[in-house]
Amino acid sequence: MASQRFTALDVFRGMTICFMIIVNTPGNGLTTYSELEHAHWNGFTPTDLVFPSFLFAVGNALSFVMPRWDNLPTGAVVWKILKRTLIIFLLGYLMYWFPFVKQVSGHWEMAPFSHTRVFGVLQRIALCYGIAALLLYFLKPKLTMLVAVTLLLMYWFILLLYGQGDPFSMEGNAGILLDKWLLGNDHLYHGEGVAFDPEGLLGTMSAVGNVIGGFAVGSFIQRKGNTYEMLAQLLLAGASLMALAWAWNHFFPVNKKLWTGSFVLLTVGLDCIIISAVIYIIDFLHKTRWTYFFEVFGRNPLFIYLLSELGVTLLYVFTVQPKVSVYKWIYETIYVHAGDYFGSLLFAISVMLVCWLVGYFLDKKKIYVRV
Repeated sequence: MASQRFTALDVFRGMTICFMIIVNTPGNGLTTYSELEHAHWNGFTPTDLVFPSFLFAVGNALSFVMPRWDNLPTGAVVWKILKRTLIIFLLGYLMYWFPFVKQVSGHWEMAPFSHTRVFGVLQRIALCYGIAALLLYFLKPKLTMLVAVTLLLMYWFILLLYGQGDPFSMEGNAGILLDKWLLGNDHLYHGEGVAFDPEGLLGTMSAVGNVIGGFAVGSFIQRKGNTYEMLAQLLLAGASLMALAWAWNHFFPVNKKLWTGSFVLLTVGLDCIIISAVIYIIDFLHKTRWTYFFEVFGRNPLFIYLLSELGVTLLYVFTVQPKVSVYKWIYETIYVHAGDYFGSLLFAISVMLVCWLVGYFLDKKKIYVRV
């Protein structure tokens, strides 16, 4: 039973990493199918589910790991949590700084620390993991759930109280004001055309809810066992959370870049339904021939994600002719002939498959990178 659930978890996590690579590496960002782009601001697309699903999987994994901590001293557990948090955060920071040099007037210079992005995807994963793990270790699960709900409400009120103008706008929300005060513009993400980090510090308050939601679901599955009652209740919980998200959306819009409370409820609800489907197919229908492809991603998720990001960065850094990156050259030489949009998708799928091959090699060699 436990091994089956771990298979379902690996598959769910692997599906998340697989989709994450595809949406992060289009051949041409200007010709990407809308379903593979994030909502510009308020709203929701399938791509917006990827990141919260990874946080959900982190919480799910925590529900299996935490029983092992019962026989360890408190100091050892706290150190384990803090060390993992620091390592993942540092890996995320170094990933954005990589390759640590940039080309200026035909020669290479050290990329300045003063212009490196501090927060990001792995950094948010690290902080959410650390906060959720400490809460779950020191508090009972029910009290931790109450804390998670409180954080969602507090985040809502902070945005309302301290925002400037429209409290839910990109340049007027309290989160960007905090990040600018704490870090300054040069350490923030500029992909939106302004200094704004969608993984900023304040939004971590609500994002912790995705990890705790994943923990609650993992614990519930272990407690209820492999039964139709478990599936029915999990599906009902997912539908109920989605209904609550729809209702809250009228007051606190679903917004991935702000990571609003309604966004948390919607994504946790959807993940409940998706993981129910995965468990049903694997554990009830016993259809497992398709699962290994995703298990490869799920067994080395952090390494494969870093590989995809750093590999693509290098493809952008190196050029085959002046001002034409290897990334662009490969796309325009091979994939564009399949059509602007479909060729862009094929390029992303190719990157994903290359990463899968590396993961397959690691799995066959029984190499699993853990931090």
